[in-house]
Amino acid sequence: MSRPSPDHHTPAAPSGRPRPSIPGSGLAKGLAVTLRTMTRKTVTQQYPDAQPELPPRTRGVIGLFEENCTVCMLCARECPDWCIYIDSHKETVPPAAPGGRERSRNVLDRFAIDFSLCMYCGICIEVCPFDALFWSPEFEYAETDIHELTHERDKLREWMWTVPAPPALDPAAEEPKEVAAARKTAEKLAAATRAESTAPAATAPASTEPGSTEPEPEGGDA
Repeated sequence: MSRPSPDHHTPAAPSGRPRPSIPGSGLAKGLAVTLRTMTRKTVTQQYPDAQPELPPRTRGVIGLFEENCTVCMLCARECPDWCIYIDSHKETVPPAAPGGRERSRNVLDRFAIDFSLCMYCGICIEVCPFDALFWSPEFEYAETDIHELTHERDKLREWMWTVPAPPALDPAAEEPKEVAAARKTAEKLAAATRAESTAPAATAPASTEPGSTEPEPEGGDA
């Protein structure tokens, strides 16, 4: 038999004896709570007739912005569930200028995410260095076949249209380094262009056309 904890105190009568509990008092209190709840206005949303208002950072489904993907494989390596499948091949890029050397680049062939394995941790989105993966609040993509939960890159691209716009920057925040560097470069180019336009043009020496006679110096030979 377990002993009562020292913190547990039984209400006692003035004489020091425990008060006897009225039979059915707990049931009466529970029914009172039920009656109070029944008189309140319901807050249940009748889904799917009423769509829920989801916060912007809801982890619904992952969208792929294919143009930013460089096939670095970082998202697939960091995924704890190994639910990202990427295939690619290399292509040779001709030199941009004569005399340059050819370069090779990775071309994306397949990018798929198996959402039946995904645990929505968001690691792939956090580690992507080129902002190719984004969270979308969409969650209505249930399927009757588990194989349909593997979304290929075309389906992942469609989810990009449901990604909400990023929140506005804090007015008191510092200017991003990339924006500051680009602004300084643009100001330098504008200043150089103004300096060239306001500089006086150099006067060219007068040229002597063929057949023209030069003016003779004053005074004859001695």
